[in-house]
Amino acid sequence: MRGKIIRFFGSGDKKALYILAVIVGFVSAVAAVLLKNTVHQTHLFLTKGFSEAQANWMFLLYPLVGLTLTVLFVRWVIKDEISHGISKVLYAISRRGSRLRSHNVYSSMVASTLTVGFGGSVGLEAPIVLTGSSFGSWIGQYFHMNYKTITLLLGCGATGAVAGIFKAPLAGVGFALEVLMLDLTMASLIPLMISAVTATTVAFFLMGNDVLFTYSLTDVFTVDDLPGFLILGVFTGIISVYFSYGLKKIEGRMDAITSTWKRLAIGGVALALLIYFFPPLYGEGYDILSQLLQSDPEVVWANSLWFSKMANPWIFLTV
Repeated sequence: MRGKIIRFFGSGDKKALYILAVIVGFVSAVAAVLLKNTVHQTHLFLTKGFSEAQANWMFLLYPLVGLTLTVLFVRWVIKDEISHGISKVLYAISRRGSRLRSHNVYSSMVASTLTVGFGGSVGLEAPIVLTGSSFGSWIGQYFHMNYKTITLLLGCGATGAVAGIFKAPLAGVGFALEVLMLDLTMASLIPLMISAVTATTVAFFLMGNDVLFTYSLTDVFTVDDLPGFLILGVFTGIISVYFSYGLKKIEGRMDAITSTWKRLAIGGVALALLIYFFPPLYGEGYDILSQLLQSDPEVVWANSLWFSKMANPWIFLTV
């Protein structure tokens, strides 16, 4: 029986591929929902009872604890490097025959829960993409498929992960086509769409009909608004370049430090201080962005030293 199943799915038949796309999309969505809820519940548990009107000293401790637990997990349990999830997926496609290690199915989820749940100011997109891609890759390897099919299933995993975490099927497909640079053919597009729709359906079923960002447009766009949008685009582009440049510089400096514990101390203390002075940096930050879209700017200063001082515009400008 097992041999027949392996031969059926390993045959490359379209029906078999579509079934696997459903399975990969389903698992990727469940993983995305599990990761998001685990991080959210960890955040709520650790910050329960915090006062919005004053700073909270525990913000100085949580990031250090989370990073320490992550380092211990990676060094003593995984014993492999798991950072830069999307880069790892791209490297696997180009250099490793789209074969990712089996531990990547769960290791990024555990490490991200410890890091982000305890305050690490990073997103969950890369870890969940690595998780979904790894599961798709593992499925392809298990059924002894060729490189092209394994790559397609890897892409289905990435598509399902993005579609599941954002509840946006087109975003998942677009990610696979643009970032992973998969072939834009009907043979590849159909499995990707199946995975994306499956993942989105599962995400809506498990998390309800709420979407990540909700907002309403109160002003009608006019041509006179165009210069403002152009300036905003230029400004955000400059910020993006600055972020990429700064990230590479800091990574280079940190990589030059050979001691893991020294890197942990420097990075942990710096992160803890930033979060203490600017608590919105705690975690992935989507809740803060959502509240800002609801015209609630005071949320930026909640739990901080600046909460009681924001009535003074000069202090606001100084900060």
